[in-house]
Amino acid sequence: MNGTAPRPRPATPADAAAIARIWYPGWRDAHLGNVPDALLAVRTEASFGERAVQRVADPGTRTAVAEAGGEVAGFVMVVGDEVEQVYVSAAHRGSGVAVLLLAEAERLVAGNGHRSAWLAVVAGNTRARRFYERHGWADEGLFTHAAPHEDGPIAVPAHRYVKPLTPVR
Repeated sequence: MNGTAPRPRPATPADAAAIARIWYPGWRDAHLGNVPDALLAVRTEASFGERAVQRVADPGTRTAVAEAGGEVAGFVMVVGDEVEQVYVSAAHRGSGVAVLLLAEAERLVAGNGHRSAWLAVVAGNTRARRFYERHGWADEGLFTHAAPHEDGPIAVPAHRYVKPLTPVR
């Protein structure tokens, strides 16, 4: 980083490759050993590139990136009241980018008119679970998350976290 404070902005199609470069290794860090083999088999590196392009273009998904030092340092994806993805590049972990992105995700959910946000965290991802708890998210317990796949959802044990929000007026 060049000392420029990170800032969020809406993602553009030109950001999809950077998002995929962050998403794939970040997803593996958080999910290896914590999800069914069926999900690991379909979450290939190429699939993250395809999904990044699709999700950035999807009008139902609000994607924001954090720029730091002229590069994409992380991203969030919000669908309705769900904070669906929160990832920070390895080079920017511990720099405050995750806090910035989580606040942006909460702002986007509130902007969608919701009074609370939720997200799913695989049970074994204790680092992420502690992070969300430190930022006011409450663990509502285990549930079966339906991870999307073109051949049908894949059941993944996860914790559901929620946070009340102040709606944007």
